[in-house]
Amino acid sequence: MSELSGRYAALTRRLVDSVLLTSGHTSSELRRGIEAQAARIGGRPPAPGDAGDGVPAPLSGYVDKVARHAYKVTDDDVAALQRVGNSDDVLFEVTVAAALGGALARLERGLAALRREVPD
Repeated sequence: MSELSGRYAALTRRLVDSVLLTSGHTSSELRRGIEAQAARIGGRPPAPGDAGDGVPAPLSGYVDKVARHAYKVTDDDVAALQRVGNSDDVLFEVTVAAALGGALARLERGLAALRREVPD
């Protein structure tokens, strides 16, 4: 995540840490990878030396859909992921991490535009 500054930086950091670093039904590494994949989709440039996000293929397509078009996620999408062994708790954490990544990337780009910074 790019470093945010300003009035809500501390609250944003708390949100990110709560979603990505706390214990859960998925590993912190997986949630960070999901956030990174969704953020790239949302427009965040890859970090130098970024070797990928490590998101398993069955989840990768879902993360892409949440990051690009969350309103298009259907019960069938969720059921397909459940059939391959993902619990509701896992899917909730994956969804939140993907939504967070996409949202933060868009926020970062919006703030950069307000500062009249040229995107990479």
